[in-house]
Amino acid sequence: MERLQKVIAHAGIASRRKAEELILEGRVKVNGTVVKELGTKVTGSDDVEVNGVKIESEKKVYHLLYKPRSVISAVTDDKGRKTVVDLFPLVEERIFPVGRLDYDTTGVLLLTNDGDFANKMTHPRYKIDKTYVAKVKGVLKREDIRTLEKGVMLEDGKTAPALVSVISSDAKLDKTIVAITIHEGKNRQVRRMFEAVGHPVQKLKREQFAFLTAIGLNAGESRELTAHEVKQLRVLSETGKIG
Repeated sequence: MERLQKVIAHAGIASRRKAEELILEGRVKVNGTVVKELGTKVTGSDDVEVNGVKIESEKKVYHLLYKPRSVISAVTDDKGRKTVVDLFPLVEERIFPVGRLDYDTTGVLLLTNDGDFANKMTHPRYKIDKTYVAKVKGVLKREDIRTLEKGVMLEDGKTAPALVSVISSDAKLDKTIVAITIHEGKNRQVRRMFEAVGHPVQKLKREQFAFLTAIGLNAGESRELTAHEVKQLRVLSETGKIG
């Protein structure tokens, strides 16, 4: 069962806030009866009407985007900046990003209109790995790597253990290229982790989301996930293994 306003929003009729207004105004019926309670829950077998028109459930869609720099991981932006949703002008469904990548971070980002799927991909308890490649300032020392792997204390709590692998380092250029795999999604987490050990990130890309990569795509390009890939991701969230 889902809240009525969520069902209306997922059908593409209106935003969830606007859907709440429609309910309170008495413009929504469930099985022929006007409903004004925001806490009302409905099932897929219930008939829901908005302004006298029966709504149809929106088809669930799943997209993989190679996010470019200078794009916001959001549906809208009050500063008028380009959002990841703006990169899908031909998609009719009301998609939203699964988690987020920072404004200047590039790489794999999923978008969908499936809230349950998005939750399973982002909630820490499902432990879906995300692998990033970062260019950081300075040469990463062994003790820095151990600290990152054990977990770093940030202002919003200690991070979970991570996998860290140095790809290359150059003392003359004062930089290290490093891969790091985490399953959490704290705000700016990777950048803050490296800042905490004294190596600010200069460039960051999410190379992999679970088993998915952006291979074959240019920055700003996307593709739909296959039904098998979606199934694999669901199985991974439930069992910890790829089905």
